[in-house]
Amino acid sequence: MQRRPVIQGLSTLPTLPKAITLEEWEAKAPLSETETRSVGVMKRACETRPLPSKFADTVELISRPATPVRRAASPAPRDGTPTTKHPHRLHPSQPITTPQQFHDWFALIDKSISHSQEAHFRQHLDSVSGHLSTCDTLLERAMEVDTDVERMMVDWAGVEEGGQSLQGACERMLEERDRLIKVTDAIEERLEYFQELEHATQMLNHPGDGLVVEEAFLMMVERVDVCIEYLEAHRQFRESQLYLMRYRHCLTRAMTLIKMHFVNAIKSVTSEVQRRMGDKDMSLATQNLLLYAKFQATSTALRPIIGELEVRAAKHPEELSALLGECHAAFFYARRQLITGRLTEEIRRMIVESETGAKSRSGPASIDLVGLTRSGCSYLKHMCMDEFSLFQAFFDSGEDQLYRYLEGLCDNLYDDLRPRILHETKLAVLCQVCTVIQALMVLDVHTEFDESLDDNDDERDEEDEGESDDDEEDEEDEDDEEPGIQYAHGTPTLRELNAASESSQKFPLQQRLRGRRQHHQLRRLHVGNLLEMILQDAQTRLVFRAQAVVQSEIRYYVTKDGDLDYPQKLLSAREQPYDAADDPGSFAQPLLRLPSLARVSTWYPTVKKTHWVLSQLHEYVKPAIFEDIAYEAISLCKDSLISASDTLSSKASNDNATNLDGKLFLIRHLLILKELTTTLGLEVQRDRGVDFSGVTDTLGSLIFNPLGGGLSGLRLPKVVENIADARLELDIALKTVCEDSISQCVAASTSPLSAIANGASSKSPSKPPFQVVQEFKSTAEREIQIWISKLKLYLNDDDKTVGIMLPPMEAKVVEAYERFLNAVTGQEAVELMTVTDVSAFVAKLSGT
Repeated sequence: MQRRPVIQGLSTLPTLPKAITLEEWEAKAPLSETETRSVGVMKRACETRPLPSKFADTVELISRPATPVRRAASPAPRDGTPTTKHPHRLHPSQPITTPQQFHDWFALIDKSISHSQEAHFRQHLDSVSGHLSTCDTLLERAMEVDTDVERMMVDWAGVEEGGQSLQGACERMLEERDRLIKVTDAIEERLEYFQELEHATQMLNHPGDGLVVEEAFLMMVERVDVCIEYLEAHRQFRESQLYLMRYRHCLTRAMTLIKMHFVNAIKSVTSEVQRRMGDKDMSLATQNLLLYAKFQATSTALRPIIGELEVRAAKHPEELSALLGECHAAFFYARRQLITGRLTEEIRRMIVESETGAKSRSGPASIDLVGLTRSGCSYLKHMCMDEFSLFQAFFDSGEDQLYRYLEGLCDNLYDDLRPRILHETKLAVLCQVCTVIQALMVLDVHTEFDESLDDNDDERDEEDEGESDDDEEDEEDEDDEEPGIQYAHGTPTLRELNAASESSQKFPLQQRLRGRRQHHQLRRLHVGNLLEMILQDAQTRLVFRAQAVVQSEIRYYVTKDGDLDYPQKLLSAREQPYDAADDPGSFAQPLLRLPSLARVSTWYPTVKKTHWVLSQLHEYVKPAIFEDIAYEAISLCKDSLISASDTLSSKASNDNATNLDGKLFLIRHLLILKELTTTLGLEVQRDRGVDFSGVTDTLGSLIFNPLGGGLSGLRLPKVVENIADARLELDIALKTVCEDSISQCVAASTSPLSAIANGASSKSPSKPPFQVVQEFKSTAEREIQIWISKLKLYLNDDDKTVGIMLPPMEAKVVEAYERFLNAVTGQEAVELMTVTDVSAFVAKLSGT
């Protein structure tokens, strides 16, 4: 019995390469409906496919191998048909007649019995043989099937290889198709930038009355602008320069149409307002309504197209800035026609009111300059703010032109105020004028600060609203998103603009193009720039008059009777109670109020004038100019005080008290000036110059001795730095006069000792030392108390300042007594007071 061979090749199938999925295949090669039906028919036909014909005979045998094949029973004989019977060998047809026949018959019987006994073995053997033959047949069929499967695997591998090749070819075809589609789209997208020229030219060749306000026109301008930007960035394209030139020409034509429409609209509104303002009975409210509300209503329709012109003029200033300038000029010309007459009448009315009010107070030849400045500048400020708001309703640019226009309006008041300011001689009036103008500027600064806070709050609110809007938009469908507002690359493409134009019914143009307009220069009006000229004239005149006052009333001041009535003035002031309302110095600037010496009425006139001039200038001129004037005034005032002190001291040269009054008078006023400089915070002034004195000497030596020395002794010009410090000069002068005052007090107190101390080496003293000491004690007690009392009187009982001057005086008195003791010899010196006793005595007199 043969063994069944093992089928090879079924478990060693080749590994399939990774390919695209069915979904990717379906996406790349979609089938039509007819192709889908054909595939379904083929699928159903393959499912009912019959076996090959060579396997048809063994279907039943393979399906039921253990079922024996039964022999078909002989059909029954039909009725009337004779049957032919064949005799069996065990039943002889002839009778047995011979023994041989019997033995043959018996052998057949014996053989039949043996055969009948072995029948089930033979039947089993036949069954086993049948099964064996069936197995052999199945094995042969299996080997044939294995051979067919191997052949099918080979064929399948070939089909797989062919399928992969076909798949690769299909994928390459799909990639090539996608590449060609991209190339086609890219070419089509690039061609759009060239094809847009025809549409723009057609629209510009047939302009209508309302073309520029149509949204199609604005979208055309936007597309032309995008085409210009694209062609400027891709100049390597064929004929790009030609198309770029044509697009710029179209943009210029479009902007010219916008300019013409704007100018015509402004002229129309101006004519209507002028016609209606011709009525003399028109109220002021109606005039304001016509001058501003009418233009505000017109700006609603003109603002979008002017915004387009401003955006393009910012991108192409060489070509379009002139058109925008013409729009600005037309607007300002129209406004100037309407405003100038009204402004002139209002200024004339304010001048008449100022002259009327001044006549009632001061006389016929005066005018209320402060009132005119206040009313005129306030009126101009409000008018300029209204004009700025109106201009801002039309434009987002043109700040320089706007300020020139507003300055022209301010010139109507400036031309009248300037000569009045330049002829004003009173410092107080000029200071009040500066106060009025600076108050308006300070209000302007506060408004700017408030607006900056409001802008920050608005920005934060917009950010919060934007975040909430983003959250809401994330929850909405993509179909509800706003197209055309946010662009992928900052600058929109033509396709994005076309998508935006298709959604124009849902999203207005200004909202779609909101992200592209960033020209918000006109944040607020700086009124200070408009009032700066008037303020500068007032400050210049104030400085000029202050310098004139310093020269006339400080430098060249002539002492009058009663100016040097010291100490009588101080004694009278001490007896009267101090009243700040009666003191002119109490009304000075808070920074210049001197707390230590409050009685300004006791000051020398030049000191009072210096304090008054500096208090007037302190808040109204620039710090550098103020420091120059302050240094000059304080230096001249110091010189005048020294001169007055000398005059006071020379009244009675033999009177020691008068000499002391002159020095204490100078100390008092120098302390006032020092306190004034400290309050003002004057810093050191450094002035650099060139010293040419060495050059003069060198030239002289070269002329008179050309061969001597050569260039070895050449002296070049050098930079010299001059340092001017008012406080240092006052300190030096104050130190000098204090030392003189102390020396005078010491000389008067120690006069009895001086004769012995100075003449001890020559001869014996005329008086005994003990008597000299007694005279010294009485003289010192008298002179020191007089000096201290006057010192307190002149220094307004300032114990701190008085206490500073007492120790040097005590030291000098003790030093003089020590010299006296050194001059006295013998037993007399032992009986006299010691230096320690004198020091305690002087300290007791000083009260320290």
